[in-house]
Amino acid sequence: MHLEELRALLARHARPDWTTAIDGVLISKVDRADPPEPSMSGTVLAVIAQGAKHLALGDRVYEYGAGQYLVASVDLPVTGQFTQADSDEPALGFGLTLEPSAVAELLLQAGPGDIPRAGTGAPPGIAVSDAPPAMLDAVVRLLRLLDEPRDRAVLAPLVKREILWRLITGEQGATVRQLGLADSGLSHVSRAVRWIREHYAEPFRVEDLARLSGMSVSAFYRNFQAVTAMSPIQFQKQIRLQEARLLLATHPGDVTGVGHRVGYDNPSQFSREYRRQFGEPPSRDAARLRKTARAPAGVLA
Repeated sequence: MHLEELRALLARHARPDWTTAIDGVLISKVDRADPPEPSMSGTVLAVIAQGAKHLALGDRVYEYGAGQYLVASVDLPVTGQFTQADSDEPALGFGLTLEPSAVAELLLQAGPGDIPRAGTGAPPGIAVSDAPPAMLDAVVRLLRLLDEPRDRAVLAPLVKREILWRLITGEQGATVRQLGLADSGLSHVSRAVRWIREHYAEPFRVEDLARLSGMSVSAFYRNFQAVTAMSPIQFQKQIRLQEARLLLATHPGDVTGVGHRVGYDNPSQFSREYRRQFGEPPSRDAARLRKTARAPAGVLA
Protein backbone atom coordinates (compact mmCIF):
# COMPACT_ATOMS: atom_id res chain seq x y z
CA MET A 1 0.00 0.00 0.00
CA HIS A 2 2.81 2.41 0.88
CA LEU A 3 4.65 1.69 -2.38
CA GLU A 4 1.54 2.22 -4.50
CA GLU A 5 0.92 5.68 -3.06
CA LEU A 6 4.63 6.47 -3.12
CA ARG A 7 4.79 5.73 -6.85
CA ALA A 8 1.79 7.95 -7.52
CA LEU A 9 3.24 10.86 -5.54
CA LEU A 10 6.66 10.56 -7.17
CA ALA A 11 5.22 10.38 -10.68
CA ARG A 12 3.00 13.41 -10.09
CA HIS A 13 5.65 15.65 -8.58
CA ALA A 14 8.70 14.71 -10.66
CA ARG A 15 10.48 17.65 -12.32
CA PRO A 16 13.24 17.68 -14.95
CA ASP A 17 15.75 19.07 -12.41
CA TRP A 18 14.59 16.63 -9.70
CA THR A 19 14.08 19.35 -7.09
CA THR A 20 10.96 19.79 -4.95
CA ALA A 21 9.41 22.52 -2.81
CA ILE A 22 10.83 20.77 0.28
CA ASP A 23 14.48 21.57 0.97
CA GLY A 24 16.74 18.54 0.66
CA VAL A 25 14.09 16.34 -0.96
CA LEU A 26 14.66 15.06 -4.51
CA ILE A 27 12.46 13.05 -6.87
CA SER A 28 13.87 11.05 -9.77
CA LYS A 29 11.97 9.76 -12.78
CA VAL A 30 14.03 7.89 -15.37
CA ASP A 31 12.39 6.34 -18.42
CA ARG A 32 15.34 4.49 -19.96
CA ALA A 33 18.13 2.19 -18.84
CA ASP A 34 21.20 4.13 -19.99
CA PRO A 35 24.76 2.75 -19.94
CA PRO A 36 26.65 2.92 -16.60
CA GLU A 37 27.38 6.52 -15.63
CA PRO A 38 29.97 7.79 -13.12
CA SER A 39 28.95 10.39 -10.53
CA MET A 40 29.42 11.41 -6.93
CA SER A 41 27.04 9.78 -4.47
CA GLY A 42 26.45 12.72 -2.14
CA THR A 43 25.41 12.04 1.46
CA VAL A 44 21.89 10.87 0.89
CA LEU A 45 19.06 8.45 1.54
CA ALA A 46 17.64 7.04 -1.69
CA VAL A 47 14.41 5.00 -1.73
CA ILE A 48 13.37 3.21 -4.92
CA ALA A 49 9.61 2.95 -5.49
CA GLN A 50 9.72 1.49 -9.00
CA GLY A 51 12.54 0.07 -11.11
CA ALA A 52 15.97 -1.16 -10.04
CA LYS A 53 19.51 0.18 -10.00
CA HIS A 54 23.01 -1.25 -10.06
CA LEU A 55 25.71 0.80 -8.31
CA ALA A 56 29.45 0.14 -8.18
CA LEU A 57 31.90 1.60 -5.65
CA GLY A 58 35.44 0.36 -6.11
CA ASP A 59 35.19 -3.43 -6.05
CA ARG A 60 31.79 -3.42 -4.33
CA VAL A 61 28.51 -3.72 -6.21
CA TYR A 62 25.14 -2.71 -4.78
CA GLU A 63 21.75 -3.53 -6.27
CA TYR A 64 18.54 -1.97 -4.98
CA GLY A 65 15.01 -1.95 -6.28
CA ALA A 66 11.40 -1.24 -5.38
CA GLY A 67 10.89 -1.16 -1.62
CA GLN A 68 14.59 -0.88 -0.82
CA TYR A 69 16.78 2.03 0.23
CA LEU A 70 20.42 2.94 -0.15
CA VAL A 71 22.21 5.25 2.25
CA ALA A 72 25.50 7.02 1.50
CA SER A 73 27.23 8.66 4.44
CA VAL A 74 30.28 9.92 2.49
CA ASP A 75 30.37 11.68 -0.89
CA LEU A 76 31.99 8.91 -2.96
CA PRO A 77 32.76 8.36 -6.67
CA VAL A 78 30.30 5.72 -7.89
CA THR A 79 29.16 4.28 -11.21
CA GLY A 80 25.45 3.63 -11.53
CA GLN A 81 23.00 2.19 -14.03
CA PHE A 82 19.26 1.62 -13.94
CA THR A 83 18.58 -1.97 -14.92
CA GLN A 84 14.78 -1.60 -14.93
CA ALA A 85 13.40 1.60 -16.49
CA ASP A 86 11.36 2.31 -19.60
CA SER A 87 8.69 4.73 -20.81
CA ASP A 88 5.84 2.45 -19.71
CA GLU A 89 7.25 1.88 -16.22
CA PRO A 90 9.85 4.56 -15.44
CA ALA A 91 12.15 4.17 -12.48
CA LEU A 92 10.89 6.32 -9.60
CA GLY A 93 12.96 7.31 -6.60
CA PHE A 94 12.88 9.52 -3.50
CA GLY A 95 16.02 11.20 -2.18
CA LEU A 96 16.75 12.98 1.09
CA THR A 97 20.02 14.80 1.69
CA LEU A 98 21.65 13.75 4.98
CA GLU A 99 23.08 16.58 7.08
CA PRO A 100 25.68 15.75 9.78
CA SER A 101 24.26 18.45 12.09
CA ALA A 102 20.78 16.89 11.97
CA VAL A 103 22.21 13.45 12.76
CA ALA A 104 24.23 14.86 15.66
CA GLU A 105 21.19 16.65 17.08
CA LEU A 106 19.13 13.46 17.14
CA LEU A 107 21.95 11.49 18.73
CA LEU A 108 22.18 14.08 21.51
CA GLN A 109 18.43 13.88 22.15
CA ALA A 110 18.29 10.08 22.22
CA GLY A 111 17.75 8.46 25.60
CA PRO A 112 19.93 5.75 27.18
CA GLY A 113 19.52 2.51 25.28
CA ASP A 114 17.66 4.12 22.36
CA ILE A 115 20.58 3.73 19.98
CA PRO A 116 21.82 0.23 19.06
CA ARG A 117 25.39 -0.51 20.05
CA ALA A 118 27.83 0.09 17.20
CA GLY A 119 30.42 -2.42 16.06
CA THR A 120 34.16 -1.80 15.93
CA GLY A 121 35.85 -0.09 13.00
CA ALA A 122 34.45 2.25 10.38
CA PRO A 123 31.28 1.02 8.60
CA PRO A 124 31.09 1.11 4.80
CA GLY A 125 30.22 4.48 3.30
CA ILE A 126 27.31 2.96 1.35
CA ALA A 127 24.76 0.35 2.47
CA VAL A 128 21.50 -1.13 1.16
CA SER A 129 18.48 -2.53 3.05
CA ASP A 130 14.80 -3.26 2.67
CA ALA A 131 12.79 -0.18 3.65
CA PRO A 132 10.67 -0.94 6.74
CA PRO A 133 6.97 0.03 6.61
CA ALA A 134 7.45 2.84 9.16
CA MET A 135 10.07 4.49 6.95
CA LEU A 136 7.94 4.20 3.81
CA ASP A 137 4.98 5.61 5.71
CA ALA A 138 7.03 8.66 6.76
CA VAL A 139 8.33 9.19 3.22
CA VAL A 140 4.76 9.10 1.87
CA ARG A 141 3.59 11.61 4.49
CA LEU A 142 6.49 13.91 3.61
CA LEU A 143 5.63 13.81 -0.10
CA ARG A 144 1.93 14.45 0.62
CA LEU A 145 3.04 17.83 1.95
CA LEU A 146 3.96 18.83 -1.60
CA ASP A 147 0.19 19.12 -2.10
CA GLU A 148 -0.29 21.03 1.17
CA PRO A 149 1.72 24.29 0.99
CA ARG A 150 0.05 25.74 4.11
CA ASP A 151 1.29 22.86 6.28
CA ARG A 152 4.63 22.26 4.56
CA ALA A 153 6.84 24.75 6.38
CA VAL A 154 5.82 23.46 9.83
CA LEU A 155 5.37 19.74 9.24
CA ALA A 156 8.07 18.90 6.68
CA PRO A 157 11.00 19.39 9.13
CA LEU A 158 9.23 17.14 11.65
CA VAL A 159 8.68 14.32 9.16
CA LYS A 160 12.26 14.63 7.88
CA ARG A 161 13.47 14.18 11.46
CA GLU A 162 11.27 11.09 11.76
CA ILE A 163 12.78 9.59 8.61
CA LEU A 164 16.28 10.31 9.90
CA TRP A 165 15.40 8.71 13.24
CA ARG A 166 14.17 5.58 11.42
CA LEU A 167 17.52 5.48 9.63
CA ILE A 168 19.61 6.02 12.75
CA THR A 169 17.85 3.26 14.68
CA GLY A 170 17.46 0.93 11.69
CA GLU A 171 19.49 -1.82 10.07
CA GLN A 172 22.03 0.59 8.55
CA GLY A 173 22.05 2.94 11.53
CA ALA A 174 25.78 2.49 12.18
CA THR A 175 26.58 3.99 8.78
CA VAL A 176 24.28 6.97 9.34
CA ARG A 177 25.16 7.59 13.00
CA GLN A 178 28.85 8.03 12.25
CA LEU A 179 27.91 10.94 9.99
CA GLY A 180 27.01 12.90 13.14
CA LEU A 181 29.86 11.77 15.40
CA ALA A 182 32.82 14.13 15.36
CA ASP A 183 35.26 11.45 16.52
CA SER A 184 34.01 8.47 14.49
CA GLY A 185 36.18 6.46 12.14
CA LEU A 186 34.00 7.64 9.25
CA SER A 187 34.45 11.29 10.21
CA HIS A 188 38.24 10.83 10.28
CA VAL A 189 38.19 9.23 6.82
CA SER A 190 35.89 12.02 5.61
CA ARG A 191 38.64 14.55 6.34
CA ALA A 192 40.94 12.72 3.94
CA VAL A 193 38.16 12.30 1.37
CA ARG A 194 37.42 16.03 1.52
CA TRP A 195 41.12 16.91 1.14
CA ILE A 196 41.52 14.67 -1.90
CA ARG A 197 38.40 16.10 -3.52
CA GLU A 198 39.60 19.69 -2.96
CA HIS A 199 43.21 18.98 -4.04
CA TYR A 200 42.70 16.13 -6.51
CA ALA A 201 45.30 17.50 -8.98
CA GLU A 202 48.06 17.53 -6.34
CA PRO A 203 50.29 14.59 -5.39
CA PHE A 204 50.17 13.52 -1.76
CA ARG A 205 51.83 11.23 0.73
CA VAL A 206 49.59 8.71 2.48
CA GLU A 207 51.46 9.45 5.70
CA ASP A 208 50.30 13.07 5.52
CA LEU A 209 46.67 12.05 4.94
CA ALA A 210 46.86 9.65 7.87
CA ARG A 211 48.17 12.46 10.06
CA LEU A 212 45.37 14.76 8.84
CA SER A 213 42.86 12.05 9.77
CA GLY A 214 44.37 11.53 13.22
CA MET A 215 45.27 7.88 12.55
CA SER A 216 48.31 5.71 12.20
CA VAL A 217 49.12 4.78 8.60
CA SER A 218 47.92 1.20 9.05
CA ALA A 219 44.65 2.27 10.71
CA PHE A 220 44.10 4.91 8.04
CA TYR A 221 44.54 2.41 5.20
CA ARG A 222 42.19 -0.05 6.88
CA ASN A 223 39.46 2.51 7.60
CA PHE A 224 39.75 4.29 4.24
CA GLN A 225 39.35 0.96 2.42
CA ALA A 226 36.40 0.00 4.62
CA VAL A 227 34.54 3.26 3.92
CA THR A 228 35.38 3.85 0.24
CA ALA A 229 36.24 0.36 -1.11
CA MET A 230 39.35 1.97 -2.61
CA SER A 231 42.87 2.92 -1.68
CA PRO A 232 43.58 6.66 -1.38
CA ILE A 233 45.43 6.62 -4.73
CA GLN A 234 42.55 4.82 -6.47
CA PHE A 235 40.11 7.32 -4.96
CA GLN A 236 42.16 10.24 -6.27
CA LYS A 237 42.23 8.72 -9.75
CA GLN A 238 38.44 8.34 -9.77
CA ILE A 239 38.00 11.99 -8.78
CA ARG A 240 40.53 13.16 -11.39
CA LEU A 241 38.83 11.27 -14.21
CA GLN A 242 35.35 12.43 -13.24
CA GLU A 243 36.53 16.05 -13.09
CA ALA A 244 38.23 15.61 -16.46
CA ARG A 245 34.99 14.39 -17.98
CA LEU A 246 33.14 17.45 -16.72
CA LEU A 247 35.81 19.74 -18.16
CA LEU A 248 35.85 17.95 -21.51
CA ALA A 249 32.11 18.49 -21.90
CA THR A 250 32.85 22.22 -22.25
CA HIS A 251 36.44 22.01 -23.62
CA PRO A 252 36.32 19.03 -26.02
CA GLY A 253 39.23 20.23 -28.15
CA ASP A 254 41.75 20.53 -25.31
CA VAL A 255 42.34 16.94 -24.17
CA THR A 256 45.96 17.54 -23.21
CA GLY A 257 45.15 20.72 -21.32
CA VAL A 258 42.31 19.08 -19.41
CA GLY A 259 44.52 16.13 -18.50
CA HIS A 260 47.15 18.49 -17.14
CA ARG A 261 44.57 20.49 -15.14
CA VAL A 262 43.39 17.38 -13.30
CA GLY A 263 46.92 16.22 -12.49
CA TYR A 264 48.17 14.14 -15.42
CA ASP A 265 51.59 15.19 -16.74
CA ASN A 266 51.61 12.35 -19.28
CA PRO A 267 48.93 12.73 -22.01
CA SER A 268 49.22 9.07 -22.99
CA GLN A 269 48.58 7.93 -19.42
CA PHE A 270 45.60 10.27 -19.18
CA SER A 271 44.04 8.95 -22.39
CA ARG A 272 44.71 5.34 -21.40
CA GLU A 273 43.16 5.66 -17.95
CA TYR A 274 40.26 7.73 -19.26
CA ARG A 275 39.40 5.09 -21.85
CA ARG A 276 39.66 2.33 -19.26
CA GLN A 277 37.23 4.23 -17.01
CA PHE A 278 34.67 5.48 -19.55
CA GLY A 279 35.04 3.06 -22.47
CA GLU A 280 36.10 5.65 -25.05
CA PRO A 281 39.10 7.96 -25.59
CA PRO A 282 38.66 11.48 -24.20
CA SER A 283 38.00 13.29 -27.51
CA ARG A 284 35.33 10.81 -28.67
CA ASP A 285 33.63 10.72 -25.28
CA ALA A 286 33.62 14.54 -25.12
CA ALA A 287 31.90 14.78 -28.50
CA ARG A 288 29.23 12.32 -27.39
CA LEU A 289 28.67 14.17 -24.11
CA ARG A 290 28.01 17.44 -25.94
CA LYS A 291 25.19 15.75 -27.88
CA THR A 292 23.57 14.08 -24.87
CA ALA A 293 21.92 16.10 -22.11
CA ARG A 294 21.82 14.04 -18.95
CA ALA A 295 19.85 14.37 -15.74
CA PRO A 296 21.66 14.91 -12.42
CA ALA A 297 23.52 11.82 -11.28
CA GLY A 298 24.15 10.10 -7.98
CA VAL A 299 22.82 7.15 -6.01
CA LEU A 300 19.26 8.19 -6.88
CA ALA A 301 19.83 8.78 -10.57
